[in-house]
Amino acid sequence: MTDWAGYFGLILQGAWVTIELTVLGCALALVVAFLAGLGRISSSFALRSLATVYIEFFRGTSIFVQLFWVYFVLPLAGFELSPLQAGVLALGLNVGAYGAEVVRGAVQSIGREQREACVALNLTRRQSLRHVILPQAFVLMLPTFGNNAIELLKATAVVSLISLADLTFQAQIVRAQTGSTAFPFLTILVIYFLLATLISTGVRALERRLARGLDGVRS
Repeated sequence: MTDWAGYFGLILQGAWVTIELTVLGCALALVVAFLAGLGRISSSFALRSLATVYIEFFRGTSIFVQLFWVYFVLPLAGFELSPLQAGVLALGLNVGAYGAEVVRGAVQSIGREQREACVALNLTRRQSLRHVILPQAFVLMLPTFGNNAIELLKATAVVSLISLADLTFQAQIVRAQTGSTAFPFLTILVIYFLLATLISTGVRALERRLARGLDGVRS
């Protein structure tokens, strides 16, 4: 008799790895997105060029190639990474490149009158960004950031190619051991959907909360 409960537990172990990848990957992507996005609108030519090269490179190459490069090529240069570290790095850098354009677009969409008010208050560029521009721009970024987080969640499946035991990897193990395709892949389909729904709901709740706090600023 097939121990379906045991195989379900195996899939849940993979779900934990997927959640770990998603959380860490999103954290890295968020940091990189702000650094590269603000770099794209920097007054420094060197920073703008560096940010542009990063964004175009990671948006213009395959996540599969990026993952393999991080996991198999970097060790040749002395940077030995575990499968989890390689997965987080590749996913974070890839999604961060898309997030950088979100940051740039949101910051540049803030009305000219807000910037003029900062000048009138004698705020420095850094103070203007921190206290006036970014709080308003962040609310505009959130919906797309939420979509990016869901895309990162779905992209975690690629780490199964480097033998990291995520949801997809465990589903393949269960399929190989039981001969059943429907059970493991229907199960991970539901889990991916629930995780994506959780991300979407959380982002919408955060967006509503932050928007209420800025009603007086943007009116």
